[in-house]
Amino acid sequence: MLNPSLVRIWQQTVRTLIFCFKSAVIVRDMTTTRTRITKAVIPAAGLGTRFLPATKATPKEMLPVVDKPAIQYVVEEAVTAGLSDVLMVTGRNKRPLEDHFDRNYELEQVLRDKGDAAKLARVQESSDLATMHYVRQGDPRGLGHAVLCAAPHVGDQPFAVLLGDDLIDPRDPLLTKMIEVQEEHGGSVIALMEVEPESIHLYGAAAARPTADQDVVRVSDLVEKPSAEEAPSNLAIIGRYVLDPGVFEVLRKTRPGRGGEIQLTDALQSLASDTSLGGPVHGVVFRGRRYDTGDRGDYLRAIVRLACEREDLGPDFRDWLRSYVTEEM
Repeated sequence: MLNPSLVRIWQQTVRTLIFCFKSAVIVRDMTTTRTRITKAVIPAAGLGTRFLPATKATPKEMLPVVDKPAIQYVVEEAVTAGLSDVLMVTGRNKRPLEDHFDRNYELEQVLRDKGDAAKLARVQESSDLATMHYVRQGDPRGLGHAVLCAAPHVGDQPFAVLLGDDLIDPRDPLLTKMIEVQEEHGGSVIALMEVEPESIHLYGAAAARPTADQDVVRVSDLVEKPSAEEAPSNLAIIGRYVLDPGVFEVLRKTRPGRGGEIQLTDALQSLASDTSLGGPVHGVVFRGRRYDTGDRGDYLRAIVRLACEREDLGPDFRDWLRSYVTEEM
């Protein structure tokens, strides 16, 4: 027969172990909730010199892509991925960005008085998208410096960075995938795209090795705008990042690189080579639809492609485009 005292001790031990297990689960769940990525940073301080004279008084980010400014597509992408807190890093002459995401009560009242509910909804759409914040990058010292300007707002949480020149089709949820990879592996995650070798000098290039996930790679090295001969691969960095907050300390110590600017690529290279600085760096190889609005020719192509796919504009526009191309060619 078992000793009653030993039975009580055994029962108490089991209850203690169960309590500890439940507590660990609660702490884990609280930690998961606490580290959930909710903040997006959008650098928008560039001068847009490739689009002069249009950008002399109008921010490049406000140039329309069909009937919405390019920057609104980017904010919508962040919100769709669950990032409701958006910090825009701006500069001089960027006030229209703030105005666009603010309420315009006079215009809204005019549309309301006219009974134009459809246009009223479109006007209010941008002001209801997300909680918007703004900080100025006093000195245009590169993308790395722009990201560093976000440090007080972001704090010690992982965050996303979205560059306004790259528009990602909402049917290809790249940012959502990147957030999932970051939550699984920690560290930082960058978006990569295969390009022709002769084009790699326009991008940062990554050296990477495969993982168990077909479109996820482990990044071991990064080079900013290398020549075709110097490039470690044809995997180019495109304008989406999910970053560990450890990148801020690295950026503070990063010396100016190519172009005399503080390059985010250089900081990520440090993170990739020394995981103690902020975890590993992974890459998601993107094979979906991307619209580049940073170049005049690509900007025009982006407008045509997006207009063709619109339900309200596409049918008539495609018919006109076919006849125009046939007549001209």
